[in-house]
Amino acid sequence: MKLLDNEYDLLVIGGGVNGTGIAADAAGRGLKVLLCEQNDLASATSSSSSKLIHGGLRYLEHYQFRLVKEALKEREVLLKNAPHIMWPLSFRLPHQAHLRPYWMIRIGLFIYDHLAKRITLPASKSIKFTRDSILNNTITRGFEYADGWVDDSRLVILNALAAQQKGATILSRTRCIKAVRNNNNWSVTLEQQGSKKQCSIVAKGVVNAAGPWVASLFDEVITGPSPHNIRLVKGSHIIVPRIHTEPQAYILQNKDQRIIFVTPFEDDYSLIGTTDEEYSDNIADVKISDKEVDYLIGITNNYFKKQLTHNDIVHTFSGVRPLLDDNSCDAQAVTRDYKLILSSNNNQAPLLSVFGGKITTYRKLAENAVNELASFYPHMGQTWTKNTPLPGGDFSSKVVLKQQLQVKYAWLPEFILNRFIRSYGTGTYTLLTDAQSVADLGQHFGHGLYATEVNYLVNSEWARCAEDILWRRSKLGLRFNTEQITALSQYIQNYNGSIPL
Repeated sequence: MKLLDNEYDLLVIGGGVNGTGIAADAAGRGLKVLLCEQNDLASATSSSSSKLIHGGLRYLEHYQFRLVKEALKEREVLLKNAPHIMWPLSFRLPHQAHLRPYWMIRIGLFIYDHLAKRITLPASKSIKFTRDSILNNTITRGFEYADGWVDDSRLVILNALAAQQKGATILSRTRCIKAVRNNNNWSVTLEQQGSKKQCSIVAKGVVNAAGPWVASLFDEVITGPSPHNIRLVKGSHIIVPRIHTEPQAYILQNKDQRIIFVTPFEDDYSLIGTTDEEYSDNIADVKISDKEVDYLIGITNNYFKKQLTHNDIVHTFSGVRPLLDDNSCDAQAVTRDYKLILSSNNNQAPLLSVFGGKITTYRKLAENAVNELASFYPHMGQTWTKNTPLPGGDFSSKVVLKQQLQVKYAWLPEFILNRFIRSYGTGTYTLLTDAQSVADLGQHFGHGLYATEVNYLVNSEWARCAEDILWRRSKLGLRFNTEQITALSQYIQNYNGSIPL
């Protein structure tokens, strides 16, 4: 493991959305930052979400008004700063009188509309469903409101890129195995996964943004008790061939008072989830249960004319959410808020631990986290992320960007161009550089994935294997067969390009 230096202002442990967000914010304020992640970036909770940027309509039932208001404000910020990987999405909420009264939902949506200023999204409205609807004929009315969609794992990658562009060092597949506080700094030992090579660094401060591992880090890496308890809650999703051709997502109520989302996904699929289950097993081996599959299929079949079976499922994924333990009696009621706990032991080197949080509020969480550390870094600059696009998001309109790219790369198939815009935005120019034809893109692995893109992802986005590319840098894994995956894996293994640390 090679490092240009071994002294840093701040070490961030954890390469999920909170960790990369904090690294970017701190680096942009002038701190010398190192981030380490034991696996691939976004390999745990941050790639297993419902892919939504939303205030959390159902959180209003639990009186979490501050959280919802902050999330609604951030929704507008994120839609503005990352228009390539985020976009507005309309939701339809079919009404079932025996689950929640019509007036209750109407009031809830009114609050949702007005709790924070709306700039890009329309207000909610009541709608009617006819017998030609995709829903069961017993459902005749409902509501429509707007939130946002996000490619969650690319959000993490873009924050890591933003941090790197501001001078941060990003080490994926590198585990923090020991951190010892020595008055004015931390002595830290890092270990590279695979080779098991170790190196030592010194950091003036440490941020524990390890997600589901935030508490266990105190047992294994930082000597001392965790300052807060977390509850691990598993959320699972299923992906099926698209249930309908409408552009809207659906939010479905269930008799247990939970809701699930059915959202359009990767053009040809529907994403259905999520569940909420207490989890106590191995975090690294979380997977969906038959009970969860039955639950998601059952709710979906209660609403849609198109009936699903287990055979329709093309992919599943599960993640463990590290939620603040607020002593709620069941998993669905546990707060999605976050808590930042600063430990400095009489002005010794600081340790900031991040508990809880949700993807929509990651930027504000990161900003608040770095603010908490400000007194330890007198030279720190001002906040900056609210009005700064994420890498690739510096364009005003996808339509205009597409027209500009079509002029320069007229030979590129439209379905590939569309995916590039949704993944890289203006970064498409960097990826394609001066390519003049499809032939210039090199080996084709299938479904529009060429060697040029693979090389870019390995060299610039920390991808190391086929899974990184097919499931976190893209969702092409839904379309690849075993033979294609093997060919891609072999290419990456043999690739002799420059691989960043």
